[in-house]
Amino acid sequence: MIITFTANPSLDRTIELPSALARGEVQRAVAAGQQPGGKGVNVSRALVASAEESLALLPGDDDDPVVAALRAEGIPHRTLPIGQALRSNVTVTEPDGTTTKINEPGPTLTAAQRVELLALVAAHSAGASWLVLAGSLPPGLPGDFYVEVIREVRSRWGAQAPRIAVDSSGAPLATVLAAGPDAAPDLIKPNAEELAELTGVGHGDSLESDPEEAARAAAGLVEQGVGTVLATLGSKGALVVTAEESFRVTHPPVTARSTVGAGDSSLAGFLIASTRGADLAGCARQAVAHGAAAASLPGSTVPTLEQTTPDAVVLTPFARSI
Repeated sequence: MIITFTANPSLDRTIELPSALARGEVQRAVAAGQQPGGKGVNVSRALVASAEESLALLPGDDDDPVVAALRAEGIPHRTLPIGQALRSNVTVTEPDGTTTKINEPGPTLTAAQRVELLALVAAHSAGASWLVLAGSLPPGLPGDFYVEVIREVRSRWGAQAPRIAVDSSGAPLATVLAAGPDAAPDLIKPNAEELAELTGVGHGDSLESDPEEAARAAAGLVEQGVGTVLATLGSKGALVVTAEESFRVTHPPVTARSTVGAGDSSLAGFLIASTRGADLAGCARQAVAHGAAAASLPGSTVPTLEQTTPDAVVLTPFARSI
């Protein structure tokens, strides 16, 4: 069982344009759709689509459109009612795959709801193979909330605690990495921009164009206690770095329809392979195959395992000096 926790879920509406976005103009869409979203929700959706057992944890009332959409899709979930509407996000995609996102901040949670969310996650984590803490934090939750969650889960369940993956950015991720060994995640999944922000090395574009520089930045995070860094580099693939191994992972080019949720699918692919006993190379192959398949699909549609092509993925080891 893989548990996901999405503190700031959303209803993701995607609009496909027939031509490039024209600011200040009226344009007609060729397609539109909406799906339950937020990073952890997307990971659970991708896991379930590939027949992997998952439970999504999130705040939200039973009649909220996000929760209703999860029920409609058959995604197992547990929620904390908050008496407020969850946010809606809008994504605009262009024919060349360019994606523009507008994300709302989300509802403001109370101190009592913070405690209840912590209890919700801790209660459902025992015996799970992985716990995924993913996405932004809504107003009302402190920047170190994921640190609280990690410490509570590990303290309560000890040897039964799941391995923990964190996929976030800004303060929620930075505080986890600064919190010390008791909060060190087993896996993080930054993109190139987030990796640059975390480490102070280069910037998003430079790390995508120079995987060795990106690998050195990731290695610094491993030295801080992170078990594995899975860094997605957009169309340039990804890199995987641990204390023992590091390699670049690439997939043949695909025609991108939407990059929304591609990183979430990459994380799901890694976790699927991990729970099925694959080694690090196998996890990396499935991660990039999942991300490439997601990018070829519209909106935040997630791929099935059959839609991925891990055999097409190429692994290139980095020098041991990385």
